[in-house]
Amino acid sequence: MAKYEQKMRETDMDVNEFIEAVESPKKREAAHKLLKIFEDTTGYKGKMWGPSIIGFGSYHYKYASGHEGDAPLVGFSPRKSKISLYFTLDEQEREKLLENFGKHTKGKACVYINKLEDIDIGVLKKLILLDLRQVFGHKKIKFFCTTTIHGLFHIPSRLSK
Repeated sequence: MAKYEQKMRETDMDVNEFIEAVESPKKREAAHKLLKIFEDTTGYKGKMWGPSIIGFGSYHYKYASGHEGDAPLVGFSPRKSKISLYFTLDEQEREKLLENFGKHTKGKACVYINKLEDIDIGVLKKLILLDLRQVFGHKKIKFFCTTTIHGLFHIPSRLSK
């Protein structure tokens, strides 16, 4: 049996070149704003994952089946129809915050929005921070520089206290 090859992986593609290639001027502008929001909130520089996802930070996962790989902690993609926001958040925690998020639809690990004006940016930042807290098990987050924990995560050092 052939070994599974992970399709979504970090690439060397330039994030700004990807954003500049987005057809819709409104989606392109939203992507630049989201890039700043995600970078400022996470402390990570955006990286391309696969051909169309801008991810921030990364983690290694391994399933009971033996399948394993790496994925971004959080991310987004300015798709043609909607903007996809990617979180690893516990669904119950995510649902609480989404009550006040604004106009959106959702999938298992994605939240879809039409435009930034439809959502509360403060709630978006809370979703991002809660995601990081959940992954790293910290209750308070203050970001300043990057450190490594257990060799698996490269996390901003403001994950403390």
